[in-house]
Amino acid sequence: MKIYKVGDTSKAVCYTCKAVKPTTFKLRDIPFSDGEGVVKNVIAGVCDACGEVVATPPQSTPSIKKVIEEKRKPVEARVPAHMIDILNCASYELSGTVDFVPTILKFYIHKMSSNDKVVSPSKLQLFLGSELATGKKVKRISIKGGKILQDINTLKGLTKIESTTDIIKSVVLKINNDILTKKNKRVIKQLKDVAASTL
Repeated sequence: MKIYKVGDTSKAVCYTCKAVKPTTFKLRDIPFSDGEGVVKNVIAGVCDACGEVVATPPQSTPSIKKVIEEKRKPVEARVPAHMIDILNCASYELSGTVDFVPTILKFYIHKMSSNDKVVSPSKLQLFLGSELATGKKVKRISIKGGKILQDINTLKGLTKIESTTDIIKSVVLKINNDILTKKNKRVIKQLKDVAASTL
């Protein structure tokens, strides 16, 4: 991948000028076509004739995707209060902070939706029959991510659990089982590695 610097020049088709025009790479705010947001201060190719943005290099794609992801509505579920405590304890155990909770949830949901052998979805439904699955749903869990909805839908198909709330509850109880109760060393090591590289 060629990396462009501010001030580099090239040529591109300008749809405003209706011709191939010389361009200069500059920092620009790029609005989304639906008018519902803007990516601020990214490197883009700007037409030297009219000043319109005519190209975005591949290096700007991660910044654009980040803003798109932030726009996405989160997956949400209401759960009993003790499930938040489980997640906080697991997060603290793995990283020394509760800030790791969303990553643990996404890790588990993604691994299980991929039918991973280390974090298998095969017995997920059994957790819904446990005592810890009961209780008044007074707390909210919110998960954001580019693939989270797709992973949850895949997991529904693999487990025959139809409700998103039930999927999330069963995942929380699986986390409790693996991290706090049975101390699954392989999973704990993987998550500690993730925590060390992201926090």
